[in-house]
Amino acid sequence: MEHSSANTGLLDGDPLAHNAWSTLLSKLSSWLPPPKVLELQSLYDSYKVLRIRELLAESYECEQQWSKAGQMLSGIALDSAMRCAFDDIFRFSKCVKIASLFLEDDDAVNAQTFIHKASFKLKNIKDEVLHLQYKVCYARILDLKRKFLEAALRYYDISKIEIMLLSMVFDYLKLEIDEAVLAQALAAAVMCAILAAAGPQRSHVLATLYKDERCSKLKIYSILQKVYLERILRKPEIDAFAEELKPHQKALLPDNFTVLDHAMIEYNLLSASKLYKNISFDELGTLLGIPPQKAEKTASTMIFKDRMRGSLDQVEGVIHFEDDTEERQQWDEQIMGLCQALDDVLDSMAKKGLPFPV
Repeated sequence: MEHSSANTGLLDGDPLAHNAWSTLLSKLSSWLPPPKVLELQSLYDSYKVLRIRELLAESYECEQQWSKAGQMLSGIALDSAMRCAFDDIFRFSKCVKIASLFLEDDDAVNAQTFIHKASFKLKNIKDEVLHLQYKVCYARILDLKRKFLEAALRYYDISKIEIMLLSMVFDYLKLEIDEAVLAQALAAAVMCAILAAAGPQRSHVLATLYKDERCSKLKIYSILQKVYLERILRKPEIDAFAEELKPHQKALLPDNFTVLDHAMIEYNLLSASKLYKNISFDELGTLLGIPPQKAEKTASTMIFKDRMRGSLDQVEGVIHFEDDTEERQQWDEQIMGLCQALDDVLDSMAKKGLPFPV
């Protein structure tokens, strides 16, 4: 490797630092016991190895060899003889940095290993920038592992951060494009929410995103609007949405359907349940653009997991959908009742002159 000797020379080629250390060590050896002298020498050697690894990782990073850079940094023994010199911030930042490098190559497995290590130090970290870097990595890991609903929530949380904080994290970006980065996180939240498994939880996330005024400026807003309003998506619309997705979000699965295919089939099936009281498996397959057997299996899975209400008549080859309007109305009434009760409490506190948060 051409840059190995050059980078190593930045350490060993510094005569001032080397001579200063040698002088200090010789003085200390006159009154320190030999084991302590050896420990200090070991500490210095460990520091040199650490710096060499950092410099080589920087070199790999400049060449966009992300995994090699991550592997180089992961070789730093954070629990070695130098553990007394590593504070929680150093260990946390190194773990997050390593995770971010692996994520550049879509390596969620190795990235998760180091984010998991960082999580043990998270409560001791007060630096908001490091917290944000951790959140970004964690959201991307969830996205890569196809935990789309959780990823959507994480991305949405990131999209609401302060612009000044964002500019500190993405210091290579100019200030004028900070809002574009926020919009990118918001768009990632929308895409993950659409790809998430259909069901009540996904509906709540979609409602939150749809009501966020910032989403109306996104290129994929029309898709979000249709999905939120539970309208069936046609192939041209799905193809247009696919162009905005990342490769792992369109990956081919063992059943020869892509991640996107599964999401759209489930979504259109749920939309059909709002339009039909019942439909045959053959007609449902035609509507969804898949074989009748696949339509039946998908419907069965969604009903079994309580992500859709209905029943299957396999003798007649028909699926019967159940209306959940009444259940939704009860839910709305409960929310209204809670809000009314809260208003009554606040009114009572105001009459008694008691302070309350606004």
